[in-house]
Amino acid sequence: MISVVIPVLNEEDALPATLEAVFAQQHAGLEVFAVDGGSEDGTLGVLARYPRVRVIAAPRGRASQMNAGAALAHGDILLFLHADTLLPAGALAAIEDASRAEGFVYGGFHHRFSGRDWRLTLISMLHNLRCAITRIFYGDQAFFVSRRAFKAAGGFPRAQVEDIALCEILRREARPAFLALRVVTSSRKFEAMGVWRSFARVLAILLCLRFGRKPPAAFFADIR
Repeated sequence: MISVVIPVLNEEDALPATLEAVFAQQHAGLEVFAVDGGSEDGTLGVLARYPRVRVIAAPRGRASQMNAGAALAHGDILLFLHADTLLPAGALAAIEDASRAEGFVYGGFHHRFSGRDWRLTLISMLHNLRCAITRIFYGDQAFFVSRRAFKAAGGFPRAQVEDIALCEILRREARPAFLALRVVTSSRKFEAMGVWRSFARVLAILLCLRFGRKPPAAFFADIR
């Protein structure tokens, strides 16, 4: 079984396409959790249209929300999916195949942004190259992990960059499965802030982490 955990907060616009892409997979062993961090828009109304989705509430924050969903999951594999990221056809079958490999621990997908802006295409290419070198996935790469390894690692750390922090633990145990299929993440946040400004913020966060400095809280003002 694969358990899909989706942290949500005011995602009424993005959720329908994300959920349709999940249920289009036609995977027999599948359960889906949406973990709400206190939405004030029509998110809960959207989720009510999908009876196969179990909706739970948790304190706001991606780490908190994803840990809450994982605690209730029954799947051998946990797939953490952002509310604005679309799975490609065959994604769950590819995860199942990867999980059968000897020593499997964790993995993720190649990534691209929606839209045709060449700058976002370039950033996605750099994003994928970085992942291949560092073996660290961002949350918008549809990160997946064996439930055993997730529990052994203590779940997502309560950190500003919970995805990076968990991968740093898991990569000590095994090399990840880096799937060739591409997930598509909405470019809305990059476009709203400005593509180069958004990219500069990502680089600044990575540099802070590289040199053991805590990134400024302002960098995460619009991130749950």
